[in-house]
Amino acid sequence: MSKFKPLWKYIKDNKDEDFQLSSDQIKKIAGLPIDHSFLTYKKILNYGFKVGKISLKNKTIDFKKLGD
Repeated sequence: MSKFKPLWKYIKDNKDEDFQLSSDQIKKIAGLPIDHSFLTYKKILNYGFKVGKISLKNKTIDFKKLGD
């Protein structure tokens, strides 16, 4: 079981084309802070999104919907 399962569900259920989450929002959704394993995790592709820009300064991650 993935420790980020609640986050994958949130991403799957998201209806936006592209969206951004802060590290605090991800922590609230997933119940734990993001770590290096999240940044290299490929499972997000299974939910139709990819990780876009990661801003360490702003502590945000952009999610981009994959093209059809």
